[in-house]
Parts: sequence; structure tokens; C-alpha cells
Amino acid sequence: MSDESLSRVQRLRAALTTQHLPCDIWLIVAVVALAGLGWIMVSSASVGLLENSYHYSRQHGIFLLLAIVACLFMLCVPLELWRQNAALILLVSIFMLVVVLVIGQEVNGSKRWISLPGPLPSLQVSELAKVGLIFYMAAFMSRFTYELRRRAFTMWRPLAVLAVPASLLFLAPDFGGMVVYTVCVIGMLMMSGASLTLLLGSGSVLGVGAVMMVVMEPYRLARWTSFLDPWADQFATGYQLTQALIAFGRGHVTGTGLGNSVQKLHYLPEAHTDFIFAVVAEELGMIGAILVVLLFTLFIVRAMWVGRRAELAGHLFGAYVSYGIGFIVAAQAFINMAVSSGLLPTKGLTLPLISYGGSSLLVTGMMIGLLLRVDAETRHRPRRTPTPYRARREPRLS
Repeated sequence: MSDESLSRVQRLRAALTTQHLPCDIWLIVAVVALAGLGWIMVSSASVGLLENSYHYSRQHGIFLLLAIVACLFMLCVPLELWRQNAALILLVSIFMLVVVLVIGQEVNGSKRWISLPGPLPSLQVSELAKVGLIFYMAAFMSRFTYELRRRAFTMWRPLAVLAVPASLLFLAPDFGGMVVYTVCVIGMLMMSGASLTLLLGSGSVLGVGAVMMVVMEPYRLARWTSFLDPWADQFATGYQLTQALIAFGRGHVTGTGLGNSVQKLHYLPEAHTDFIFAVVAEELGMIGAILVVLLFTLFIVRAMWVGRRAELAGHLFGAYVSYGIGFIVAAQAFINMAVSSGLLPTKGLTLPLISYGGSSLLVTGMMIGLLLRVDAETRHRPRRTPTPYRARREPRLS
């Protein structure tokens, strides 16, 4: 590379770096853009669903305010407090997953919500349990980093813990939530340096188990067969996917224009929640869909970069928290967009920061606050020993 080209790269890096800023500005840009676009699209997609066309728009705005409050709260709480209480938080999360099976509100054959009194919206427990799972796994991996890297079978302990909430989600049933939880833990283990061979083996076993669960339940098998050829039964099992594909087709490159979607008018089910990406593709076209993908890519890259900087600075708990958040958002965003575009079978997962849903927005706000807290602690205390546990444990192993 010539000196001139190298100089250009250095100038570009200096212009884009956030090293001398008080926070990761690119993470905030991605979050604000996604949240703003989400509010606009929910307002557009929900027109005509109720007599009051602005009901979902108003509710989504309230949820956004609550998410901002949750973000600021998590930003103000030291990470050490969450690390010390990680096991307790996970136990509370598991208890709530049990409670929802007993008293939960059943919607579309699945118990995922607890009805709250008065005007309060229903609470989706599986969303809140994500935070408890991330805290526990991050605390475990930050404590046993050396064992995970040198003793291959140490990774079975977090996998055994994962089996508990995953089993409760299976009973709900919430197959999509199980996949997101599993991707999160496997990804965190991979970033911790656990044995790649065992991770691939575990992934294969989990894949076989997923296939067995699909075959055992007729409704899951019907979803799979309709996903392979949705037009074969377009008015029954393939209805949602065919309507979503029609929305993509109508959007072309530039879209039909904001508010001009036809599919949202009682053709496409769950247009403001699970299939909002199809409405984005119809109204904003291929350009809008690619913009959403790029914004999520920026969010995930910055989350992983925050984790990497924390790991290099020795903030292992914060690093694994950031990695877990990055994998959860990546998995959920990919699955939602892949379902809407026909790449995966239909799953009831919201698109983070875009879809309508109080629990999803609240938990996403908490995760963003955690990312900003990790970034802040890393910037203020960057000179810590990168591997505090290895030096402490090596003499005992010799």
C-alpha cells in the first residue's frame, strides 16, 4: 500500500473512531435510527386495524419512553452489582418462566404472556429472561475463562444451565425463543475460547433435536412443509408467507411509498409485529429493506466491538454481556427478516426496535443501556490485567 493510500486510511479511521468521545456514537446512531424507523413503520402498518388508527402508534410511543427510562437505569447501575446477583436474577427468570406456564395468557396456542391488571399491557416473560440468562452466562465465563479454554468439558456446565429455560420454553411452546437462547449461549461460549470441536458437536446434537421436535408436532411439520412450498396451500398453512412475499414483490426497488401498503390492510397477519419487515419492503422497497439490514449490522458490529474492547481491557464480565447482547439481537433480527422473506419457516419473533411490543422494546432498551455501561466503564478504567483468572489458577494446576 502506498504512503498516500495509507494516509487516507488513517484519516478515515481518525474520522470514524470513537476513542476520544464519551460514548460509542455509532451505536447510538444505529439505535436511534432503528427506533425512529420502527415507530414510523408501526404507525403506518397499524392503520385500519382498529377504529382508532393512532392507537398502536400512541402505545408504541409510550413503550419507547419506557425503553428509554430502562436504558438510562441500566446505564446508571454498575456492572459489578449485576455480576454479584447474576445467579439470583437467573433463578427469578426461571421462576417467572414456570409461572407463565401456570397462569399465563394463551395466544395462538402458546403461553408466553402474563396479563397485568388495569390498562397495563401483557408481559412477555421470555423477553425478560434473556437478561437473566446473559448475566449468569457472563458471570460464569468471566470467572472460569481459563478453565473454558484449557478444560474442554467445562462448557457442559453452562449448557446444562441453558437446558432449564430452554425446556420451559419448549413447554410453552416457544420454539423461536429456544433458538435465540441457544444461539446466545453458544455464541458466548465461542467468544470465551471454548473448544470449537465440542461446540460444533453440541450444535449438531441440538440440530438433530430441533428436527425431532419439528417431526413430533403436526403444526410445526405443517409450517415446515408450507415454508418449502407456500404456494401449494396459499390460503391455509402458507397464507402468512405468501402474503409477505406479495408485499416484497409490490415494493420493487423504491417501494410504494410510506403509508401506501396494501398488504397491511387485513391481508398480511401481524403486519405491525412479526411481519413488519414485509411492510418495510413494500412501502420503502429494496432500498428501505437494505437500510434496515445495514442498521442492524452496524448495531451488532458496535456491540461486538464494545465487548472486544472490554475484553482487551480485562473487563471480562462486561465483555461477555456485550457479546451475549450482540448474539441475541443478531439471532432475533436474522430470524425475523428471514421468515418475512421466505428463507425460514414462520416463527413468532419480533424485530428488535422495529416491531410493536412493549416487552420487546423494554428489554431491548435494557440491553442498550448495558452496552453503554460496558463502554463507559471500559473507557474510564482501560488499564486492567486482561486475564486476571489465568494467573491466579495456573500455579494450582502445575
